[in-house]
Amino acid sequence: MTPFLASLLEISLNNVNIPSDWKKAIVVPVYKGGERSTDMNYRPITLTSVVCKQLEHVIARYLRQVWDKNDWLYEGQHGFRPVYSCESQVNTVCQDIVDSLDEDVGRDAIIIDISKAIDLVPHDRLLTKLSASGVDKRVVVWVQEFLVDSTQRVRVGGQISKEVKVTSGVPQGSVLSPLLFLVYVTDIWRNIASNIRRFAGVCIVYTKITNKNDAESCRMVWKPWGEWAVENEMKINPGKSRAIRFTRAWVKNPLGYSFGDQKNSGSQQL
Repeated sequence: MTPFLASLLEISLNNVNIPSDWKKAIVVPVYKGGERSTDMNYRPITLTSVVCKQLEHVIARYLRQVWDKNDWLYEGQHGFRPVYSCESQVNTVCQDIVDSLDEDVGRDAIIIDISKAIDLVPHDRLLTKLSASGVDKRVVVWVQEFLVDSTQRVRVGGQISKEVKVTSGVPQGSVLSPLLFLVYVTDIWRNIASNIRRFAGVCIVYTKITNKNDAESCRMVWKPWGEWAVENEMKINPGKSRAIRFTRAWVKNPLGYSFGDQKNSGSQQL
């Protein structure tokens, strides 16, 4: 089967054409925890064509090669990259905090959560960012074909829903989706002077606090984040975002971080 599959994938890529069957997906809910009767406690996983995934692997390898050569991805991105992981993100942040405490300098950190990030990605803006990353135009057009006019149905037990068209987002469970998400959020660090460590839809922003001006600068991180979210049609979830201060000294005053008109209720000191 290998020669035939290789020929099929080559035709698809060179002619920028994807069979309609490759665009049909089945979404299955995977239980995460909590009350089973609540739909928010399930993660939607998309089952797609196995043959299409083989070509996705080829394109994913190509994207990584181009981005590594151009040093295009932000160094603070720890998700969906070789050698990087959730553990590398945590280790880096912890080491920075320990170094600051050894210098008797505190750090303020803001942990920001993007709501339903994978599902909200608009296709047109994603393709614009992918094109600007230095990849071949044929790959950009292929990804466009991969996303446009795709459909999905939900399967729960033995029941299956009607087919609906997917108008935004990247399918969770596909090979390319994590990399396409990286393309979309890789510019989130611009206009922010603080340290940023990202993993998927959650990231931590932190800075040294040596005086009141530093604390105020860290509070201002919310503004460019909010502007980025509006511009890129993303939603920041204040309810799941947290602020925390790491210091050797006891500070009586609250941290006072807020997003828009919502005060951050998760602020604390360690």
